[in-house]
Amino acid sequence: MAVTSFESSLRQRCSNCSLREICLPLGLDAEELGRLDELVKRRRRVFAGQHLFRAGDPLQALAAVRTGFFKIYEVSAGGHEQITAFPMEGELMGLDAISADVHRGNALALEDSEVCEIPFTKLEGLLSDLPRLQHQFHKLLSGAIGNDHGLMMVLGTMTAELKVAAFLLNLADRLEARGQPRAIIHLPMSREEIGNYLGLKLETVSRMFSKLRDDGLIVTEGRKTEIRNYAALKDLCLQGSAHA
Repeated sequence: MAVTSFESSLRQRCSNCSLREICLPLGLDAEELGRLDELVKRRRRVFAGQHLFRAGDPLQALAAVRTGFFKIYEVSAGGHEQITAFPMEGELMGLDAISADVHRGNALALEDSEVCEIPFTKLEGLLSDLPRLQHQFHKLLSGAIGNDHGLMMVLGTMTAELKVAAFLLNLADRLEARGQPRAIIHLPMSREEIGNYLGLKLETVSRMFSKLRDDGLIVTEGRKTEIRNYAALKDLCLQGSAHA
């Protein structure tokens, strides 16, 4: 049977995939990389509108986004949905389930996506055998918590315009960190979902996108946003934070 391009891509070694930030900075040797490679399952594709996991599901594996976009959301007792994150390529999902062994939120694919699954119990065993990998994993956990907390603290003190600007800058910087152009941002999430995440009404989000466009900072076409003046957009956020 012929191997499809999708199957072929899923068989790449860990050193070439979105998990590289965990091990490559530490210079793991071939044997150690091989052990990590054997651990990772690369046979999960999640189509747009499908859940990777739901709140209350037991933690079985962490998932690294290989391609695509997800949203993580929680649902209150009253049925209100609150989006807490938009994981993209190269980011791990499921970290919040480590403490309680169950997922707190739901992970929904916003577009056709691929993930690498890492069985958590086996990962724990490997981390105990490889101290350098364990140290890097702890740094990754700390960084993820710090980044989320810092972003939400900043957003909580900003005006609606600055929240939308900061949201776009955050996505642009994450894309650039993955070697992608930061000027062109594909937004698989809706304006309503952006508003849910930022604590803004749909009408407000649409109005702020229009204002940033009218000011010459961005250009929008459907769900594609082009940042025309990154420096000005960043200065806008910095000035807004300084006066908050």
